[in-house]
Amino acid sequence: MRIVELTELYARTILDSRGNPTLEVECFVEGIKVSRAAVPSGASTGAYEAIELRDGGTEWNGKGVNLAVGNVNGLIRSALIGLDLSSPNSQKEVDEILLELDGTENKSKLGANAMLGVSMACLKASAELMNIDCWEHISHLMNTKTSMPVPMMNILNGGSHASSDVDIQEFMVIPHGFDDYMSALRAGTECYHSLKSELKKDGLLTGIGDEGGFAPNLPTNEHGLQYMVRAIESAGYSTDEIGIALDVAATEFYSDGEYNFDQKKINGEELVEIYSEWIDKYPLLSIEDPFDEDDWEPWNLLTKNTGNKCQIVGDDLYVTQVKRLQKGITSASSNSILVKLNQVGTVSETFETLKLARDSDFTTIISHRSGETSDSIIADLAVGSNAGQIKTGAPARSDRTSKYNQLLRISEQVKNYATPFKR
Repeated sequence: MRIVELTELYARTILDSRGNPTLEVECFVEGIKVSRAAVPSGASTGAYEAIELRDGGTEWNGKGVNLAVGNVNGLIRSALIGLDLSSPNSQKEVDEILLELDGTENKSKLGANAMLGVSMACLKASAELMNIDCWEHISHLMNTKTSMPVPMMNILNGGSHASSDVDIQEFMVIPHGFDDYMSALRAGTECYHSLKSELKKDGLLTGIGDEGGFAPNLPTNEHGLQYMVRAIESAGYSTDEIGIALDVAATEFYSDGEYNFDQKKINGEELVEIYSEWIDKYPLLSIEDPFDEDDWEPWNLLTKNTGNKCQIVGDDLYVTQVKRLQKGITSASSNSILVKLNQVGTVSETFETLKLARDSDFTTIISHRSGETSDSIIADLAVGSNAGQIKTGAPARSDRTSKYNQLLRISEQVKNYATPFKR
């Protein structure tokens, strides 16, 4: 095969879906631009995530990314120019060079945002050079089958994603009882519009949160579950076809060993009891980050008590890091992991985490961030890695629908619809 060299990398500042700066990286091969990648950013971030490099100061309210952009256009560019992107091992080579250049445990030198932008741009460029789709390239690199993921659609927002009094960050519908992706997407979207109608009936229709879901003030967190059931049923579906998922993001309301939940201070064991009751009472199939990222004991207890009937998902607990995930596997702290590219900083490390999860019989969910871009690479990652599930917000706003629409395009070629939940 003819060697095809990377001849230029170029980064610039762009805006994410919250109006904050992030960076975009373009990759050139033989003088021709062949790919572009944009980096997302989270709001409720785990303490153990790779470091997102920001400028500080007064411009952009301290959130500028000139330092990260400069690292791409300087040190990283110099190290990668001349690399053969047509090689089957090019992704691993790119990411190993990035890791060596950074040399820190948490990507604090170059910035995980700078590293990820380059890593994703090179992944896309290699796929383009091989004349295959990105999802297909990912499947080859990971040696996986492909499948269309079940969408987890965030239709009611709370926590740090909304200006409301709801503690739980996300209430999602899971249209799992369908035979194809298009049918599932339609059902979830109809539930979104149905929820709007139900909230309007009760005079609770206000604004929307960071991820496009409605953000009403509610008397208690459980009222959110009640509205989810109403939305599903008023859309004409049963709770056997469409289940509910929560992203509690409990670290956001945890302090000094207690959880400030429904305006009361409770401990982890009491929160376990609440979740267990909800699992029995509602079609609750998945709970993400039910406890603080360092409060391991209730994680173990909830998984032991309910893990046979509910997906217990670690996000802040694992932050897509192999070492953190291995600890959770060993201690049986959950049975599922949320995977975010920018939590770890390179494509290859993301692959490693996904492989460890799969080998340990964990379910996997590919996820967006609350600060998103129109880049749809996570759709390709969900299909190519055979993750089975994708979490990418409400079926509203182009930063979210870009992923759903990319999956619609892919579904014209990939017919296998994943079944991570028993029907």
